[in-house]
Amino acid sequence: MPQVRRVIPIVPLMPIFMLAFGGVAGAQQPPGGADAPPPAVTVEPAREADIKPQTEFSGRVEAVDKVELRARVEGFLEARLFEEGAEVEKGQKLFTIEKGPYEASLAEAQAALASARADYDLAQQEQKRQKELVSRRAVAQAQLDQANAQLAGAEAAIKSREAALRTAQLNVSYTDIKAPIDGKIGRAAYSVGDLVGPSSGPLATIVSQDPIYATFTITQRQLLQARQEMRDEGVDPSRFTIRLRLADGSLYDKTGTIGFIGNQVDPNTDSLTVRAKLPNPDGDLIDGQLVQVIAETEKASQVLVVPQKAVGLDQIGRYVLTVGKDDTVAQTRVEVGETTGPDVIVTKGLKPGDLVITEGLQKARPGSKVNPTRKGETPAAATGAGQKKPSAGGASAAEG
Repeated sequence: MPQVRRVIPIVPLMPIFMLAFGGVAGAQQPPGGADAPPPAVTVEPAREADIKPQTEFSGRVEAVDKVELRARVEGFLEARLFEEGAEVEKGQKLFTIEKGPYEASLAEAQAALASARADYDLAQQEQKRQKELVSRRAVAQAQLDQANAQLAGAEAAIKSREAALRTAQLNVSYTDIKAPIDGKIGRAAYSVGDLVGPSSGPLATIVSQDPIYATFTITQRQLLQARQEMRDEGVDPSRFTIRLRLADGSLYDKTGTIGFIGNQVDPNTDSLTVRAKLPNPDGDLIDGQLVQVIAETEKASQVLVVPQKAVGLDQIGRYVLTVGKDDTVAQTRVEVGETTGPDVIVTKGLKPGDLVITEGLQKARPGSKVNPTRKGETPAAATGAGQKKPSAGGASAAEG
């Protein structure tokens, strides 16, 4: 049987290889044949600034004086003479308790004192008469002794009646409950017609307004550190400026000073109570209000600062992305201190003039190049293929 041979046509392969590899090569090049431009970022230099070191603590506002009004005598409330939440003055009448029973007791005490004085006058006359009779030997000495005893008893009775009168007068005065201090009064706990007395709870509470305290706690470690710094710098604790940050983040517009440092450490929290006094003429600060207390030293010191938004945090610690003279990004480890406005103090890792990326951080990678622009400058227009604008460090890059 004759063999049948299959003829396979030979197709030139070179054009196919050229088409395939040429297509891949062409796909890897952007239009125009140039490299992709580096991402644009905004940079700011680490700079030195004169800063008054600050430390923040959580604290509360406390009234200098806080008084609970209580009834000192029992009776029905006849009147409430104030508006709840209003400012009251020292000596202002606030409540009235029924006076009738106490005025009657006062009249009785006055009558009893008058009777005691009459008895004293009679005893005094009798004592004089007996004394004269004894001098003439008309009566025995025992008669005079008895007259003297009666006179002494009458004198003691007067003192007793005078004390009872003073008590009755006080009880009448206690029916008028007055403000013992200037301040703002709260809600009335009892209504007109309620029976109140010494065993009742507070009728209302008055808190003073101006000045006012801000109380906070510091740890024993913070105290020791602060004392060492004060000794080194010759700073008096009372010369610390105290500022308050309110719940909405705003700063209270008045400052105060430290007026009290506790003499005992709380064994449960290892902390010490510190109290500052601040003016509060408009009543903006309220007793019990939660605030952030900022303790600021009087003496400024020169520190290195960068914007807070430039500082990142990973598992190792804090870092910034810096840009070198050839516009190459580097990850630089830093140690930071307190914040001051939008900036943060850098205690280690940078030197003045180092450029840190503040905007475009998500586009920058350590080891890659970027197109940096200083804050406030207009970004340079894109250059031709293979060209770069002058680097952040000021040197011009050569053409590629």
